Amino acid sequence: MAKVPRNFRLLEELERGEKAIGDGTISYGLADAEDMTMSHWNGTIIGPGHTVHENRIYSLKFYCGPDYPDKPPLVQFVSKINLPGVNQSNGKVEKLACLGDWKRNYGMQTVLSELRREMANPSNKKLSQPAEGSTF
Repeated sequence: MAKVPRNFRLLEELERGEKAIGDGTISYGLADAEDMTMSHWNGTIIGPGHTVHENRIYSLKFYCGPDYPDKPPLVQFVSKINLPGVNQSNGKVEKLACLGDWKRNYGMQTVLSELRREMANPSNKKLSQPAEGSTF
C-alpha cells in the first residue's frame, strides 16, 4: 500500500478536525492558519462526566515534526491537569500508550481520545486537580 505523504495526511486531519467528527468532546485544528508546514496544532478535551474533570475544558498544544506521522507528535497540556504521564512542571505528555506504541495510522484524534479515556479511568477520575483555568 502506498504511503500517504505528510502534508496530505495533515490535510486529512485538518478536515476531520474542522468537521468535528465524533461526539464533540474532543477537537483540534491548526494553531495558525498561515502555518504552511502544518506543524503547530491546538487541541481541546471536554472532561468526561462523573469525574473531577466534568465540565472542564482542557487546552493542549501539538507539534507535528517533519517525521510525522511516522513518529508521534509532541503533546503538551496548556491547561493544568493532574494526570499520570503528564509532567507537572510543564504539561508535556510524557507517557501515554498510543504515543509509546505509535502507529502511522494514529493521529491527533487518537491522542485526544486516549487522554480523555485516561481522565475517566477509575484510578484517575477522582484525582485532585489544580484550580480550573490555571495554565502551565
